[in-house]
Amino acid sequence: MTETSNAEALSGAARAAAVRDIFRRIAPRYDLMNRVMTFGMDRRWRRFAIRQAHLPKDGKLLDIATGTGDLAFEALAQAPRLTAIGADFVPQIMQVGRDRPNGGRVRWLAADALNLPFPAETFDAVTHGFLVRNVIDIPRAFREQWRVLKRGGYMVCLDTTPPPPNLLRPILLFYLQKIIPLIGTILTGQRDAYTYLPNSTLGFKTPQELAALMSEAGFVEVGYRRFMFGTIAVHWARKPI
Repeated sequence: MTETSNAEALSGAARAAAVRDIFRRIAPRYDLMNRVMTFGMDRRWRRFAIRQAHLPKDGKLLDIATGTGDLAFEALAQAPRLTAIGADFVPQIMQVGRDRPNGGRVRWLAADALNLPFPAETFDAVTHGFLVRNVIDIPRAFREQWRVLKRGGYMVCLDTTPPPPNLLRPILLFYLQKIIPLIGTILTGQRDAYTYLPNSTLGFKTPQELAALMSEAGFVEVGYRRFMFGTIAVHWARKPI
């Protein structure tokens, strides 16, 4: 078993290194896999997430774990005069975003979500997609987001979540544990990366637990909405004025 095939079982720096390697290797087919795995519904989730950010027309957005910039590009579509900074700790995946049409509209930056290189109260909104499931210290990540966010600004989190305990759960587990690794193998040749995805999802926080961590970090008006039969959640919260 390779180091990256059981990344979800690692901790600390070893997990961070394994996750970085996974995303480095899947970067060329990252967008394609997202569309295929979600049947194209990921675009809808991102549109919804950006609406919850309440972006000022001339505001400043930080999109953490930006990947290829999907959330940042959606933000620019909704607020064309926005300044959008896309930050990620995997340069290779950001390069894919730079090469996309209008890639120059996003300001790309290599950065660690646990040590953001910005002064306090810099941004009108902070967004991230599929970040918190991968970080090694979720409370610290939320505290950093709270620090760089302006008073009254919004934080929006898009991530996978464990399937709820209902009649669909066995079907969802089969899709996560069998179908996604198969598709990942066919389209990317990286089976271990798409084994990590469902395994880390199943071991992740519930939406309620994640909301509680946001409140503990100082955020208020925390809310969330689930998508795709409860396997995706968009959380939003505001920094007090």
